[in-house]
Amino acid sequence: MENRAGRYVKLLTGHNGFIPEPLPPKPPVKIEKEMTDLLSLANNSLLKLDSLGYALPDYENFIGAYIQKEALLSSQIEGTRATMEDVFIFNKMSSGKRNKEIIPVCNYIEALKHGKNRLNELPMCLRLIREMHKILLEGAEGKNKNPGHIRTAPVVIGGTTGYVPPPPDEINKLLSDFEKYLNEENDYHPLIKCALIHYQFEAIHPFLDGNGRIGRLLITLYLLWKNIIEEPLLYLSYYFKKYRQEYYDRLYLVSSRGDFEQWIMFFLRGIIETSTSALNTAKDIIDLRERHRKLLLKGKKISTTALLLFEDLFSTPFVSLEDIQEKYNVSHTTASTIIKNLKSVGIVKEDLIDRKRKNQFKYFEYLKILSEGTEL
Repeated sequence: MENRAGRYVKLLTGHNGFIPEPLPPKPPVKIEKEMTDLLSLANNSLLKLDSLGYALPDYENFIGAYIQKEALLSSQIEGTRATMEDVFIFNKMSSGKRNKEIIPVCNYIEALKHGKNRLNELPMCLRLIREMHKILLEGAEGKNKNPGHIRTAPVVIGGTTGYVPPPPDEINKLLSDFEKYLNEENDYHPLIKCALIHYQFEAIHPFLDGNGRIGRLLITLYLLWKNIIEEPLLYLSYYFKKYRQEYYDRLYLVSSRGDFEQWIMFFLRGIIETSTSALNTAKDIIDLRERHRKLLLKGKKISTTALLLFEDLFSTPFVSLEDIQEKYNVSHTTASTIIKNLKSVGIVKEDLIDRKRKNQFKYFEYLKILSEGTEL
């Protein structure tokens, strides 16, 4: 059985393994009015997202928060049980009390940063993908998963009746074709090409583990590489998590029926929805900052240190009296006064991060905005 996306072959395991055809699809993708309209909306949404970023109170911190959010969402799709609060407090906890579910999230963040930096030295290539995979599976998670190396064993995704990707002896040729397509210029808009690239990588499934997360990392990196976005503000994993079963079903429709068009339109709708969500989040953060800053400035004798702490809460929304004393070189009494001022106008409230430590606080409204879509 075969279609324009590829063919099924009988494997020694008894499964029907799928071997995708090299990209681009033949016959070509049918780009009709509905897809053209979605493409225009998706492109405009990304332009708005890029331009709005610079209006944020602290652009670099906002980017950092969004990278953390994308990392968490992508990891949640694979079963990670953690929240945005867990991510923020991870480094504040003693090693024995840290939520181990956050380790894959941290690895994802490091893999994205590594990939982004390496794009200054390398094109999109298999070498870069293997480097990111090695970082992604660093530590206990990568044990027996051969991080950074192509699999040499067959796999079945989703149980005995699930999708069966190509056998190991086909992978090197498939990846060689995939790498060529990454660097090939053609008539497709980069957003359409990005949708095709994500599908193809997931269909090949070249690693024993981490293929979904690497495939989603490739979306961000490809759009950065092609200058479609300037910073990784697009957390498309939000959309894939929200419509998780549909995401898997639409990928499978390409393999089973060769229907690239329905997948591309689903992907473009995801860019539109995710960009809109990110824009709304950015606007909410701007409004929150202005509202709370005005409340602070209305207070009597508000200190410069209190204003500095307020701005710093946008990068680290958890703080303790000890943190304030150490970071701003103030006394316990001064730190307590600062927190009292922030509590009085509803900016922070007490929170028990570590049961052995007291006087810990969080910027709860900011966390609520950032946490949208990451709830378990």
